[in-house]
This record gives sequence, C-alpha cells and structure tokens, in this order.
Amino acid sequence: MKPLIPSHKENKRYLLVRGKELKKNIEKAILEFVGVLGLSKCGLSFIKSENDSAIISVNRESVDSVRASLAVFPEKMEVLKISGTLRGLGKR
Repeated sequence: MKPLIPSHKENKRYLLVRGKELKKNIEKAILEFVGVLGLSKCGLSFIKSENDSAIISVNRESVDSVRASLAVFPEKMEVLKISGTLRGLGKR
C-alpha cells in the first residue's frame, strides 16, 4: 500500500495540559461534551504524560471543541499552550 501524500494527511495540533489524572479525565471530558462521534473526529492521542501534565495531539479542526470540553469538565484541567509542532511546546 502506498503512503499518503502530505496534502491528504490530518493536520495535528499539540496541547500541553495540566491537571490531575489526565489520562482518564481528558477522554471522559471530551466524551461527555461532544460524544462518541466527536471523540473519534478529534483523533486524540497521548504523546507524553508526566505527574500533573500531559502532551496530547488532536486534529486541527477540533481544537476548539477539545478546549471547551476541558474547560467545562468539573475536574480542573487547563491548556497551557497549543503548538503545531512538539518542538514548539518544549520551549516552555
């Protein structure tokens, strides 16, 4: 199978998120706010997870809905920075 050409690939954005129990709470927040279809469209994947912070990648078109779902969720989670590259997040 041939690889995808760059114009057919998804454009990703990387979010630096701070909070508690992020692996469980991020998925739960997005699922409650936009539902199963919205969770699948955002293409959520965890890049790096530490004690109270994590780097996640989402689809470019769904960044606003992911930020809104994290803001509305009862557990405190905040997006510290958004970048188009992982290297841009590392400068913080």
